[in-house]
Amino acid sequence: MNDKALAPDEDVDLTNCDREPIHIPSTIQPFGCLIACSHDWIVTHVSQNLDDVLGLSSEDLPGTLLTQYLTSEAVHEIRSRLQVLTGDDGIERLFQIPVIEGGGKFDVAVHLSGRNIVLEFEPSMPGRAGDQAAYVRPLISRLNKAASSSQLFDMAVRQVRALTGFDRVMMYRFAADDSGEVVAESHATGMEPFNGLRYPASDIPKQARALYLRSLLRIISDTDAEPVPIVPERNAHGQPLDMSLAGLRAVSPIHIEYLQNMGVGASMSISIIRGGKLWGLIACHHRKARVLSYEIRSAAEMFGQIFSFVLEQVLSNEERAQLGTSRAVHDRLMSSLSTSSDIGDNFETFTDAVAEVIEWDGAALSHGQHYTARGKAPTREAFLPLQRFLNTAASGTIYHTDNLKAVYPQAEDLGHDIAGLLAIPVSREPRDYIVLFRREIARSVRWAGNPNKPVTVGPNGARLTPRKSFETWQEVVRDTSAPWTAAEVQAAEGLRATLIEIILRLTDSARRDSTRAQERQELLIAELNHRVRNMLNLIRGLVKQSADTTTSVSDFTEVLGGRIHALARAHDQLTSDQWAPLPLSALIETEASGFLSNAAERVEFSGADPMLPPLAFSTLALMFHELMTNSSKYGALSVPGGRAIVEATEEDRGGVSFTWKERGGPPVQPPSRRGFGTAIVERSIPHELKGRAELHYHVGGVEAEFYLPGSQIAGFNRTDPSPRRADTPTVVPSTPDAPKIDRVLLVEDNMIIGLDAEDILRDLGAQDVQLVASNTAALELLDRREFDMAMLDVNLGTETSRLTAERLVEMGIPFIFATGYGETIGLTDVSEKPVPVVQKPFSNDSIGRAIAKLVWGE
Repeated sequence: MNDKALAPDEDVDLTNCDREPIHIPSTIQPFGCLIACSHDWIVTHVSQNLDDVLGLSSEDLPGTLLTQYLTSEAVHEIRSRLQVLTGDDGIERLFQIPVIEGGGKFDVAVHLSGRNIVLEFEPSMPGRAGDQAAYVRPLISRLNKAASSSQLFDMAVRQVRALTGFDRVMMYRFAADDSGEVVAESHATGMEPFNGLRYPASDIPKQARALYLRSLLRIISDTDAEPVPIVPERNAHGQPLDMSLAGLRAVSPIHIEYLQNMGVGASMSISIIRGGKLWGLIACHHRKARVLSYEIRSAAEMFGQIFSFVLEQVLSNEERAQLGTSRAVHDRLMSSLSTSSDIGDNFETFTDAVAEVIEWDGAALSHGQHYTARGKAPTREAFLPLQRFLNTAASGTIYHTDNLKAVYPQAEDLGHDIAGLLAIPVSREPRDYIVLFRREIARSVRWAGNPNKPVTVGPNGARLTPRKSFETWQEVVRDTSAPWTAAEVQAAEGLRATLIEIILRLTDSARRDSTRAQERQELLIAELNHRVRNMLNLIRGLVKQSADTTTSVSDFTEVLGGRIHALARAHDQLTSDQWAPLPLSALIETEASGFLSNAAERVEFSGADPMLPPLAFSTLALMFHELMTNSSKYGALSVPGGRAIVEATEEDRGGVSFTWKERGGPPVQPPSRRGFGTAIVERSIPHELKGRAELHYHVGGVEAEFYLPGSQIAGFNRTDPSPRRADTPTVVPSTPDAPKIDRVLLVEDNMIIGLDAEDILRDLGAQDVQLVASNTAALELLDRREFDMAMLDVNLGTETSRLTAERLVEMGIPFIFATGYGETIGLTDVSEKPVPVVQKPFSNDSIGRAIAKLVWGE
């Protein structure tokens, strides 16, 4: 099969394509003749076949007035056409004009070449007297029905073949690198197809491209015809005639040799212009000589011009459709990503949307310290050097390449499947990117001949010579991806604008969130300060009132400790449920369990079960603590058979009333004086919760009536009460098999709390307690001394006790954690075995239970 469909046709030296073309005396085709005149109608150049075509001798014309030989009608028409010539490359045509007296009619083309007027004469052929529109109009109406560019290409080649009668018509499109490809073809039966063949850029040098841009139609009627020379070769100033726009101009013998080797007898090319640049060609081949009438050639040229306009419209429509898709993706992304706090959270959604407009094999996001990737993308370690390379590109612009290895030597570190990339900056600084990757594509490109060997020495010298072998040469492109098209790059620009807008929104949102968080923090700090002061005042009041109502230090310690622990238990219950309302039944069960081992049997609860918000829960916890303390010492709970009964009733408007009744206890007598405990029972609900409280001392047992308004009730627990039971007091095992806890390491940064814990540990049997306040001191002690166990405060001010805990795990020394943060301590991963946790404030009972779990695993 033939190896090429096109070749250069200019008669210039092609060994140095960067040099400006040098015009030399040229030749014309023998099917017409040419006369070049100055403006005073003195003939300067003529073709030697004037006598054969016009019946004029070329020897007589130079130096004479042309009006002596042409008819007055011809001179008039030519002068009229000269008057309307526009632009340097304008050409005017006359059809069926009587040029010589008694001669036939001719078609005449008129154009300017420097200071010369160039007249081309061809014998008229039977036709429609130059009505090119009649030929083109039905063709254009069909083109307007094309729904896509590929359909338009197919229609165009079929229309031109029908118009001209050539055996083969091809649509030839130039790529960005100036190589070309046949994208559509119509040919006679039995001819091998050229569709899909590619041609190196060197096959049509830039001089030829410039010529195609100026002269929209080039024709060779007979490749075997002998061209006719121009005389004289140079004018009086020694300059050759510039024949760039001459339709009769013969072509390079290189091109003729090439066409003859292909078996082409005639050829024609129609330039396709888009945006002032040469977009492609409509190339026509015929196996025999073929002379087209001037009307048909003019119609073909007009068709090419109108086709360029239609092509612009179709391609623009496709680009607008692409843009519409990009806008739809933009809108969808704005909707789905604008509410997210981090673009990385929706990276998969984003890249899926991008795939609708830009094909990719892998994608990566580098945003701040965050990196995520999917598909054929590099690791974070391999991406960081690439990111530094991308930072060298122009800031704020899309960077793309289909051969990354050619510009980035470390491309092999990214992975053998990555050959091309498109980087979309997503920040104002050159640092954050979304990068799309394309794999290497082993493209079998059907080159018409080897593009790496375009020039050889042939019979016409060191010129571009047609290859004698007509087999398709395949070049497998390595280290190269599929190219990024202009539409894809434009879509990437739109996506970049989308991303910048989203990120700016997220940044503004983050700034607002930060401001709100700071305001909340300041509010929380103020609230915390307020609560701490209230708690200190409460403790101060408890201390003072308890001291006033007790007669000994031991009584004072017991009473005060009980009241503080009642508040602590209530606080623990609230924090364990995220400070949410809790049922009254849970409060009563917890308080009863602190006094009695069989609390469920001796303290009964029935009726409505109100959900108490934090303030009400804490207030009632202290009140029920006083009732149960008094009952355990003097009332029904002080004897084995005594009971306490709590009954609650839901009232109108959401309030609740409940009673406390003691039964089965010793006879009751009213107290001689009212102490602090009585004041708590009688006054805390009215004062703190705006409710009512009445306390009665009946002989059969103490009774109390209370009312909580609806404003202090968060609802009701409608399920069967399932109160939370506190663990019963547990003493440290003292059997012979139990491990001894004589030597204890105590790590606590608060000295007062540490001394209190030290006393409790000694009460529980420890003989040697070493109190330290930091990891450093604890580790030094562990290097010097032996311990049976340790008790570690989780938070040591500026550090946690993790280092000490890890050393204890290594040494096999058991330990317990102490914390004021509830159940969330953050060090549960230190040991494979569960570590008991005791919550502040400490008590003998809570630390004793923790040590029991440590020893027995209970």
